[in-house]
Amino acid sequence: MLFNASPDDVISVSTLNRMTRELLENGLPPRWIGGEISNLTLAASGHAYFSLKDGSAQIRCVMFRQRVSHLAFRPQDGMQVELKGLVTLYEARGEYQINVESMRSAGLGRLYEAFERLKAKLASEGLFEEARKRELPGHPARVGIVTSPAAAALRDVATTLRRRMPGIEVILYPTPVQGEGAAQRIAAAIDLAARRRETDVLIVCRGGGSIEDLWSFNEEIVARAIVACPIPVVSGVGHETDFTICDFVADRRAPTPTAAAEMVSPKREHLQGQLDQARRGLERALSRLLTDKAQRLDFLSRRLKHPGERLTFQAQRLGQAAMQLEARIGAVFSQRRWALQLAASRLRGQRPHAGTGQRRIEEAEARLQQAMARLIERRQHELHRLGASLEAMNPNAVLARGYAIVRKANGQAAKSPQELRQGERVQLHLAEGQTDAIVDHRPGKQDELPF
Repeated sequence: MLFNASPDDVISVSTLNRMTRELLENGLPPRWIGGEISNLTLAASGHAYFSLKDGSAQIRCVMFRQRVSHLAFRPQDGMQVELKGLVTLYEARGEYQINVESMRSAGLGRLYEAFERLKAKLASEGLFEEARKRELPGHPARVGIVTSPAAAALRDVATTLRRRMPGIEVILYPTPVQGEGAAQRIAAAIDLAARRRETDVLIVCRGGGSIEDLWSFNEEIVARAIVACPIPVVSGVGHETDFTICDFVADRRAPTPTAAAEMVSPKREHLQGQLDQARRGLERALSRLLTDKAQRLDFLSRRLKHPGERLTFQAQRLGQAAMQLEARIGAVFSQRRWALQLAASRLRGQRPHAGTGQRRIEEAEARLQQAMARLIERRQHELHRLGASLEAMNPNAVLARGYAIVRKANGQAAKSPQELRQGERVQLHLAEGQTDAIVDHRPGKQDELPF
């Protein structure tokens, strides 16, 4: 009846959609259609909603729960299928769709085949090997993120990093994460981060989506950029069930962008615990060191001799040297006297010329006395020289000339102003006692004292 209405009659949108639905259902009988599943949604009601597409077109499809339950396989994005259904119109929204009655698998879709080919190629090159992959830094100061500035993944990563370790600096390398040319833009962002070398670790991430939405992360150019990047890379693409080529070549794969942020950032509470443990270990080590040094100081103090003891020892050595000198002089004197007496005895036995012999004896005696006098004088000079040297070595004699010994708080004598700190309390040892003083100069070369 409606079809016989005049073209000039005004009809409602509902009437138009109903007329279109009837035309489609009556004009196109159910038939088998081949294509690839895309944008699949399995509703809580059990109904399946998806698109069926080929290289140049697509159409919306719906398969109700009763039909889905009879399938021998689970539909997935990218699957190549053949389905039979009624071409119709969903009147409420005016959407052209197919009500699917039955469906059978026609093998993996084009995208899955490309995925498997690239995966096998890169695996054969050893790019998935664990030995090639690097450890993530334990305490990164800067984290780079390759994603879209408008992506929810960026907010998730930034929020997680701020919660776990607020001090970490975040650097964004913005890039589209889907659509035409996205793969080249993602690879360029990774290359930029690699050239700048301004981060300790790099996160490549985006939220979940269909296989088409995530396909940029399955492109070879992105995989090659990740492999060439000198910075450790964490892949956080999609949800936990999503896998991309990016996941396989990255140094670490995180199931979600949030998990990627947790993977690269140490938890503040954990670091605080490590710091407390290190502090306690340092305190124990310092206590042991102080104990050892105190024991060594006690040992060395027992070996340290007072300057007075050293002076007494040197005086004893000087007395012994004087006694030895006197003994040697006496022995030489006795030997020469005995030789003189022997010679006089021989002379008296021969007496060829009494007067001449007497003069020779007197001259020899005079020479002997002169030699003995010179020898005694030299020995006395030597004795005086040794005494003067010993007196010069006497610390008390040095102190008596106005000098002082400066000792630091640890008892050690200071040899240079560089060893003293401004404001440090020191002890001055003088000739007639000792007193305390406070250093009132900055370390460095000082002007010479006037004399």
